[in-house]
Amino acid sequence: VQLVESGGGLVQAGGSLRLSCAASGRTVSTEATGWFRLAPGNEREFVAAIKYSDGTTYYARSAKGRFTISRDDAKNTVYLQMNNLKPEDAAIYYCAASIIDCLGSGCYEGVNEYDDWGQGAQVTVSS
Repeated sequence: VQLVESGGGLVQAGGSLRLSCAASGRTVSTEATGWFRLAPGNEREFVAAIKYSDGTTYYARSAKGRFTISRDDAKNTVYLQMNNLKPEDAAIYYCAASIIDCLGSGCYEGVNEYDDWGQGAQVTVSS
């Protein structure tokens, strides 16, 4: 599966951005798509994920209430709407595809659960 992120950019604190992740290739095997972010000096951090079979969504604590993950199956695209952005949200945001059918809580939070990754989209938040 090939993934291409778009929608990154510079925004003031309190502003909003919507990231897109367009998938192509063998998408039929994808069970879920997740978003991660990588800031300088940090490890890649889980942000949100969405499971295709039932639409279940998963969020990191830092994203709950501010970020919303959604999908458009007709466009093979997953979105990450980010509201009330904070300077600590600045990072490179990556989307990733997983072929794991995870059940229960804590699904799709680990980088090892994903098989394909996009190239990343830079998000900069000015204070």
